[in-house]
Amino acid sequence: MIYLLRHVTAYAYRNPVTQARCLLRLTPAQGDGQRVLSHRIGIDPLPNRRESGRDFFGNATLALTVETPHRAFRIEALSRVEVERMQLPDLASGLSWEEVRERALAVPSLGPDAPVHFTGPSRRVPVVPEVTDYARASFPPGGGAYAGAVDLMRRIRADFAFDATATEVATPLADAFAHRRGVCQDFAHIMIAGLRGLGLPAAYVSGYLRTRPPPGMARLEGADASHAWISVWCGDGWHGLDPTNAIGVEDDHVVVARGRDYADVAPVAGIIAGSGAQTLQVAVDVVPEDGEAAAAG
Repeated sequence: MIYLLRHVTAYAYRNPVTQARCLLRLTPAQGDGQRVLSHRIGIDPLPNRRESGRDFFGNATLALTVETPHRAFRIEALSRVEVERMQLPDLASGLSWEEVRERALAVPSLGPDAPVHFTGPSRRVPVVPEVTDYARASFPPGGGAYAGAVDLMRRIRADFAFDATATEVATPLADAFAHRRGVCQDFAHIMIAGLRGLGLPAAYVSGYLRTRPPPGMARLEGADASHAWISVWCGDGWHGLDPTNAIGVEDDHVVVARGRDYADVAPVAGIIAGSGAQTLQVAVDVVPEDGEAAAAG
């Protein structure tokens, strides 16, 4: 499957901003069944400095400095990405969760994919005893690590309500857990906290999910949004699970960045020199290339 991706972030400021510095993570990832065929990021106003790089976890970054006074700031990322992932593991396969816990601490590597980076608390994912107890019900003694993670994912989908008004970006995961409401970021953080509380490595993944309109209805441009899910290490590698939708990560998901939690992978982060109110609008399009061609014809 080849996708055409468009991610627009637009800020409007009441008063002029004299300087802005930001770090972007908007470039889709390469590897693990994903290939970036083309990518570009447009900035308005044009930055005075622009530097591409990679963070510790291998995510592509773009650092910008804008020194032109402005009241509007627009970022548009356009990508063409091919996705063809391996088949999901069998639920009955793999190691027990106790063995995975032991192996995670024995892996000698400290590289970006090393499980040790994803076993302890992080800035946005503390270990919360209530969340650990909730996760424990999915992991009976001797149970498979992957099977337990899938069960936890399904329970979160059944027990929690998607509510875009219930939380904000900075809402602690303990609050979202207590109210059983939130968005994909909250559900990913909760699932990660539960897995790490049991000693199982879990990473936060940001990206996009293709949405399918109801039969007979046209797809709305800009209606898609950035998405978040988790990746769990089960001794034989990393496996993506989406607790918001209770599905394994296959060809409908496009990975952009991976880290310990949202703070490691925020699409746009930075500071501005200015005062007064500001507004933010984000629009995302995830369109299969064949679907785009059919619509044009």
